[in-house]
Amino acid sequence: MSNPLYQALNGNNNPYAQIIADVQRLKQTFNGNPRDEVQRLLNAGKITQEQVNNAVNFAQQIIKSNPNSFM
Repeated sequence: MSNPLYQALNGNNNPYAQIIADVQRLKQTFNGNPRDEVQRLLNAGKITQEQVNNAVNFAQQIIKSNPNSFM
């Protein structure tokens, strides 16, 4: 018997489904150090610290709601 909540989080009804798929694809293809890449983008002025903070908070919310998708 499958878990309906898990199916809902991984199905088309999940607004985060595409983001989760994109993160998983990035995880498979990115070869660098993510912290170094974020620092490089900050130093180059391509992103702000506020954007980094917002992204971190958003990622933490997604992970809390769907932890098995990132393993």
